[in-house]
Amino acid sequence: MPEVRTWQLAAGSAAVGLALAAGAVAAAGPWDSGQRKAEKERAVAHSRAGGAHHQPSAPKGPAPAPSAPSVLAAVGAAPAGDGVDSKAAPADLSRRLGPLLEDSGLGRLRAASVVDVATGAQLYGKEADAPMVPASTVKIATSVAALTALGPDHRIPTSVVAAEDGESLTLVGGGDPTLDKARLAELADRTAAALRDRGSRVVRLTYDASLYKGPARHPIGPNDNIAPVSALMVNQGRIDGSTSGPARRSDDPAKDAAGVFAQLLAERGVAAKDAPAPGRAAAGSEPVAEVLSPPLSDLVERSLTTSDNDIAEALARHTALATDETADFTGAGKAVTRRLAALKLPLKGARFADGSGLNRADRVSAGLLTGLLARAADPARPELRPVLTGLPVAGFSGTLQNRSPKTAPGTGPVRAKTGTLSGVNTLAGTVVTPDGRLLAFAFLAGDTAAPGAAQEALDRLAAALAS
Repeated sequence: MPEVRTWQLAAGSAAVGLALAAGAVAAAGPWDSGQRKAEKERAVAHSRAGGAHHQPSAPKGPAPAPSAPSVLAAVGAAPAGDGVDSKAAPADLSRRLGPLLEDSGLGRLRAASVVDVATGAQLYGKEADAPMVPASTVKIATSVAALTALGPDHRIPTSVVAAEDGESLTLVGGGDPTLDKARLAELADRTAAALRDRGSRVVRLTYDASLYKGPARHPIGPNDNIAPVSALMVNQGRIDGSTSGPARRSDDPAKDAAGVFAQLLAERGVAAKDAPAPGRAAAGSEPVAEVLSPPLSDLVERSLTTSDNDIAEALARHTALATDETADFTGAGKAVTRRLAALKLPLKGARFADGSGLNRADRVSAGLLTGLLARAADPARPELRPVLTGLPVAGFSGTLQNRSPKTAPGTGPVRAKTGTLSGVNTLAGTVVTPDGRLLAFAFLAGDTAAPGAAQEALDRLAAALAS
């Protein structure tokens, strides 16, 4: 489905007499009709709802790809000479944030970074360079790396090829983590039509999921929050009919996807001689049909908004493929590191053991997260804008739908990626201050005792920053 996407951002510095202007984001993803308009209206209305957790109990259902203009708008930005004392700002932030960071709900390990997006200057830092377990905020790094490697318009194919005999078909997984039964049915339609033109009614069907290497299981083992990482799966390997949130997953998503495809072909008059078997597309195979994923920009936004682990791992694998690394957990980590290093970001102590943040071996600093968000707002890097437009909006969308940092009238909404593991709670995103500055922030807490208390403390930090 064709998509037109335009980003414009004019950024400057109050310190040098420029104002950060409003950025217009216009996009219409194929799976989020109405969401962007709804978010814009919600951001303007600024009504609030109350607490939620980045946990299996969070509201289900797609809350995808918010891209309201308020993402980048600096409301009423004050030019130099209008009373904004940029030198006093860090001291003021220290007075506001320092006591809140002492909240016992944040556990034993705490780090913070606040950056003025227009200037890149760090306005506040506490252990900002300390590598910590980021949980799902690592998806920000995964997304930036994937967008730099592949570009926002890249689409992932799922295809069918035929051997020279014309009777052997192979379903080839390209690693589309959003492939669902509807798109697989579209592929079956195209395949059946091509076979009718050739006079074929009975075929041998194999499936090829060899694009990814290494262990398919995430190191956490079988888990309702992620399927085995496979280059071929339908509906993310879910076996309960759900479309989002935690769910039981298939032990062999590729095999199940091939079984669904064989059934769809049969419904269209093409019979398989035997049950689909794993195999490789033979040399000299000819393309028969293909379907494409939504653009990578949409995948990034959906991964961030709903904290989709399956999409995040696919983004990491495709970054590896585009960076000439092995498409496994290790190669993906190397590829993400290389891509971020090219952006001149602070990577000391950073480690990307996975793309989703489920692995406790991940290490990211608060300074790295704010650096990533600042790069995503850089007018010279419009390809990274989906990282900002995909951030959930407090009290409105995604994993922040039921969390609502209370901010002062006239401030922009808090937009942030959440992170939750047992004993780990994180929050990283952006906010527009009353004086019109777009700030990026990251607050990381480790060794926390209760997720509810930690999340409330993080929300208070974001609210204080906004107001």
